[in-house]
Order: sequence, then structure tokens, then C-alpha cells
Amino acid sequence: MTKTNDDETVISARHETDNLDPRTDAPAPDASAEPVTIAPVRLGPITVPTPVVLSPMAGVTNWPFRVICEEYGPDGLYVAEMITARALVARNPKALRLCRFAPSEKIRSLQLYGVNPAIVEQAAHIVVDEHMADHVDLNFGCPVPKVTRRGGGSALPWKTDLFREIIQRVVRVCGEADIPVTAKIRVGIDHDHETFMEAGHIAQEEGCAAVTLHARTTAEYYGGHSDWSRIGELVEALDIPVFGNGDIWGADDALEMVRETGCAGVAIGRGCQGRPWLFADIKNAFAGDPARVNPTLGDVCRVIERHAELLVEFYDGDERMAVHDLRKHVAWYLKGFPVGGSTRKVFMECENLEDVRREIGKLDPSMTFPERVKDKPRGRVRFAKKVHLPYGWLDSRETTHEQRETLFGDDPMDASY
Repeated sequence: MTKTNDDETVISARHETDNLDPRTDAPAPDASAEPVTIAPVRLGPITVPTPVVLSPMAGVTNWPFRVICEEYGPDGLYVAEMITARALVARNPKALRLCRFAPSEKIRSLQLYGVNPAIVEQAAHIVVDEHMADHVDLNFGCPVPKVTRRGGGSALPWKTDLFREIIQRVVRVCGEADIPVTAKIRVGIDHDHETFMEAGHIAQEEGCAAVTLHARTTAEYYGGHSDWSRIGELVEALDIPVFGNGDIWGADDALEMVRETGCAGVAIGRGCQGRPWLFADIKNAFAGDPARVNPTLGDVCRVIERHAELLVEFYDGDERMAVHDLRKHVAWYLKGFPVGGSTRKVFMECENLEDVRREIGKLDPSMTFPERVKDKPRGRVRFAKKVHLPYGWLDSRETTHEQRETLFGDDPMDASY
């Protein structure tokens, strides 16, 4: 049901999909079947030897987490969390911090988000002029209401003129520096307003080196199971590489996505939260190696401590900020271990490295990683109750002059975090 009021358009689609894991009732894979392999992918001057991507996640994929994932995984793409273009243009300190990369990162991948083509273009100029990145991804996949109600993220491809203009401008700026541009998209706003096929063609026409498809609509948010068949459809339709995203919780999921869709590579989001070793498992899987990482709690605690130390460096020595950032990760790292709610609560109250180390020291390092959470869904799995869009957003596929004036007005929230 769609409602329009004086401020916005709202779609109510509580349970748009009944998709479940397509392998729930499927027979076991045929052991004699051909092994699944993926070839290196070229993005302009960059070669990605093993096209496995750490998807940008707000509040998660700053360089400390990327470094840990990359140390486990293959030579893939480990993408920085979304940078708001207006915030970068305004030289917001947090935006600039998020643009930092560690010396060990092989390919510096940065994702930009914005609605105003001129502002996104300015942000791209900053990235190029200040040599901030080797690869730029554009976010057209975020389903969060505070983004979509501004016409951004997964709402934006509905307006084909705006979508095309943003890509044109960024590709032109980045192309002069030989920096490849890619785009992250969803299937559409809902199944009555699908955009992925047209968006994929526009991205290809305007010079994107690849696209990543999260195989859900905005209305589906993170509910049910993503529909991998849509990834296969886009692979068939485009000449540029398509990366598949959605519900890769274990190495076998990565293999199955490639087998089922023919995608050029896989993008990992929530599946690696608290499990950066997933990238080692996927690396082994694509190499035909059956070895998987089965960490003890002691192994996990060493990762937690290293993560904390890297976050202190990220926050320029501020242990309090670092440990506050670590808290959500600790909840993910400890998920499934029988350590008790009181232990988790104490970790949430830590204020410095000494506190973290003290609590780590109280845990039993011999505990094995629990089978009941291995290769199982992580993070948010609920359906979005409503999709929030700008007023009259669905009335046409192109923006009106009035819509652009409203969208491109000065928005303080767009320049802050």
C-alpha cells in the first residue's frame, strides 16, 4: 500500500517476500560435480585476483576491520564504509577519518553516497586530487529510511535521470585519473517498482567497470532470503562483471551463488560480522581446499584484542572512542558462545584497553566455536515495515525541477555523522 502526505511517500510492505534459503530442502551437492572457480576480474587498470568483496557497512568497515578481514582473506576488494559526499566536501572530520587506509591495504576502495550530482562530483574531485583511493564505488543500495526519504541509496535508481547524471559525472572525474568506478544497487524499491535491470544497463553505458547487486528490494530490507535468480538475470544482460550480494553466511554459500548465477564475484556483508575468518574459508573454497577456520574462544579473543588495538590507532590514541566502537563487534564475536549475559554486559561497559584485556582474561580460551551459529545468518534479519521516499517520488521516472530544488537544498544532516 502506498500513501502520500505533504512530506513524503510511504510504501507499507511488511512481508513482500516469502523467500527462504533455496538450499533448505535441496539435496546435498553432488560431490562429483565440477568444482566452482572464479577468474580474476579487471576493473580498469586494477586486477582483482580473487573477486571477493568486503561490502561497505556503516559503522563497521573502517580500516581496522578491513585489515583484519584482508589478513584472513584473498586478494580481493575490501571497501571502506560509505562516505557522504556532502560531508566530504564540507571536510567533516569523521568523513575524513573514514577515508583513511592502512599502509597494508593492497587496493584502496572507497564508497561515495550522495543525491546531488554536483556535490558527488565535487567529492569525486577531492578523492582524485588528494589521491585518496584506487577505486570508487557508488552507493545506490542503502535501504535505511533516513537515506531513502532523501531520495538516496536504493531509492535513487527509480529516477533514471538522476542516477545517470551521478554516474556520468563521477566516471568523468575518476576516468581522468584512471580510477575505476563501480555501482552497488538493489532489485528495486519493491516488486512493483523494480530498477535493477535498467540501472545495470545505465551503469554499463556510462562507464562503470562493474555492478554489485544485493538481491533484495528496499521493502524487503534484510528479511527472508535474497533472490539469487535476479543476480543471474543481470549477469545474462550485462557485459561488465556483476558481483552478487546477499545471504553469504559461509564458504559454501559463496560457491553456490557463483554456481547458480554465474556472477563474476561475491560481496560479503553481514556474514563476516564477528567472523572475519569467513574470508579465509571463502579463499580456501575457491581454491578447492576443504580447510575451514574453526576458532576457539581463545582465538577469537586474540582477534578482539587486535581489533581493539587497531581501533585505538584509528582514533589517534583515544582508547575510549576505540572501545566504544569495539562494543558492537564484541557482541558479534561472542555470538553463540555460552559466556552469559553478565559477561556481555561487562564488555559493553569497558572504557579502555585495560578493561577489555581484563574481561578477555576471564574467558575460557578452550571453548570451541559453536556449531549452532556457524554459517548461520548474522545481524539484522527483519523486514522493513515501511519504505520512506520523497513526496511524489513514484509519480514518474525523472525528477522535476521542484523535486531537485527540494532534494538539493542545504541539509545539515547530510554533512554530518
